[in-house]
Amino acid sequence: MRVTLTSAFAKKVKAAIFSTSMTALLLAAAVSAPVFLSVSTPAFAAGSGFALETPQIDTSNQKSLQRGAKAYVNYCMGCHTADYQRYSRLAQDLGLSEEDVANNLIFTTDKAGEPTKVGSLMVNNMTEDYGRNSFGVVPPNLALTARSRGEDWIYTYLKTFYLDEERGGVGVNNLVYPGAAMPHVLWEQQGWKKPIYEGEGDAKHFVGFETVTEGTMSDQQYDALITDITAFMSYMADPIKHTRHRIGMFVMLFLLVLTVISYFLKKEYWKDVI
Repeated sequence: MRVTLTSAFAKKVKAAIFSTSMTALLLAAAVSAPVFLSVSTPAFAAGSGFALETPQIDTSNQKSLQRGAKAYVNYCMGCHTADYQRYSRLAQDLGLSEEDVANNLIFTTDKAGEPTKVGSLMVNNMTEDYGRNSFGVVPPNLALTARSRGEDWIYTYLKTFYLDEERGGVGVNNLVYPGAAMPHVLWEQQGWKKPIYEGEGDAKHFVGFETVTEGTMSDQQYDALITDITAFMSYMADPIKHTRHRIGMFVMLFLLVLTVISYFLKKEYWKDVI
């Protein structure tokens, strides 16, 4: 039996099938987009015009994240909270036991004076009033900084502190974030630097650092340290990234297979239709 459809109706049906196929393809592309958009591009620090460096960050490297967690807890959490992240989730994702985390990464207490539990959020004991009185501003929560600022910004920021006698209190400044209220907490590791400039006026530009006091680490070792810290902060900002990408690839594959099946079903249904 041959079924005859009007030309206008046939065109509408074909258009609907085409639209469905294109929607499936667009959904597949949207799901996979985070994977392809994660490639970093050259950037400049907002407000300073300073070119940012691009470190080799690998948030799938558990050893790097473990080193970064240790450095973050020791050098950053005294002032900065990270209360969107739980210690127990950190242990799970970084391949650590809860005992390891409790013994080596938790140094705070709760309001009752008891050691912070592994299931608790990563908060510190600094009050907002104390932070404001000490630094003039409450130290920000760093849990999402890698998403708001970017990995390049964090890495370059930690690398570009320099001595500045005009900055009372902290005594340092930063090329990426001029006027930062934060002291150089990693000065023992990096040492003290001062910037070297060439040119005058608008042509004045930064060419490098001069070492004033050597640190306990070489330049390569310090770069590795702040790379690990940046990687850990990147992980904290998006703990489920790798799981999301993995699921996204399966979804994309499913939609592509569905598109092929839909195409052959369309051919089968329409083979007797004029």
